[in-house]
Amino acid sequence: MDSRQYRVLHAPSSVGGNQQALSKALRVLGVDSTTLVVSQNYLAYGADVVLHYPGGSFLMREVKRVWSVFFFLPRFDVIHYNAGTTVACAYGFAFPASGNRSAAWILRFVYAAYLRGLQKIELALVSAMRKVVFVTYQGDDARQGDYCLKHFAVSIAAQVEPGYYDAASDAFKRNSIRSLASVANGVFALNPDLLRVLPPHARFVPYSLFFMHDWIPRYGQAEDRPLRIVHAPSHRRVKGTDLILDACARLKDRGYEFELLLVEGLSHAEARKVYESADVLVDQLFAGWYGGLAVELMALGKPVLVYLREEDLEFLPLEMRADLPFIRVHPESVEQSLLMVLEMPRAQLVEIAKRGRAYVERWHDPLTIAADMKRCYEAALSRSVA
Repeated sequence: MDSRQYRVLHAPSSVGGNQQALSKALRVLGVDSTTLVVSQNYLAYGADVVLHYPGGSFLMREVKRVWSVFFFLPRFDVIHYNAGTTVACAYGFAFPASGNRSAAWILRFVYAAYLRGLQKIELALVSAMRKVVFVTYQGDDARQGDYCLKHFAVSIAAQVEPGYYDAASDAFKRNSIRSLASVANGVFALNPDLLRVLPPHARFVPYSLFFMHDWIPRYGQAEDRPLRIVHAPSHRRVKGTDLILDACARLKDRGYEFELLLVEGLSHAEARKVYESADVLVDQLFAGWYGGLAVELMALGKPVLVYLREEDLEFLPLEMRADLPFIRVHPESVEQSLLMVLEMPRAQLVEIAKRGRAYVERWHDPLTIAADMKRCYEAALSRSVA
């Protein structure tokens, strides 16, 4: 099918900037592709349509949301939902014990019910209009606490505060996955562990975050100065930040010289300036996979320490698995891994950094990923008109 004959909408989240880069790459390939974000966050990834900015009117956001469902989505032939949700952005809701239902709880209940109802209407609408639908899951939009605790020795669920995962949200995610799968032509996961809780036909796809020419590597590891180690937690318990800080403090006490750069609360543009000056990234210790941040730092020429869950690697292409360039770390061995990096010959660190850059060029190229998506869209469109 001629790519000029159809329009694609990516919605509703800007998590990680994945949908923006994918949409941009699709446009390079000749596809009419648009991004919509319901609520912009502090990272401020750009989008073609933003319904709500921080500080904006809550009521106006909801008016725009309803308008988007009924009047904006119908303009597109392909709807590619990301973050495992729709424009309605429904979420799990826990019922407190009787007698604890405050006015705030009642309002939240009504809001949750409204979003769930609107999502059902949205899915019925795109189905009735025979839209081609794809869904990408990115992490906690599919990850379930009960499953992780039962099946993984190391997981986010064993670290986070009570309520981060709960029975209500786990059940909601399972129901949501089934609902979206019932209308979806394809389901993707950016983290391999998610495939354990997604439909059997779902498949892994790498992050698509940026074009390589926008990220110039700088191999500063060989410079004669203390190493600059960077860590950027979006949630400290999820990323294992306390373990990292404790390990760094012990190494400092032992007389090792290095600079720790802790990045929190900065916009994406502000954070990037820090990343460019760093030498090594300590990414996440419990998810079992690396995040979009690791892709950015590898593109900038920085080795990455991260915990990779061995059993999840079976979902990767064999060549990608063989190419993994990471310094692998376990939550119980953070200090030893950092010590190894500090004592490693600088030339070896540079070599690992160059392997990381080559890995990103091969496996995270937006044009390659977009070409794959384009084939998926057009195959589904062809079937829908057959």
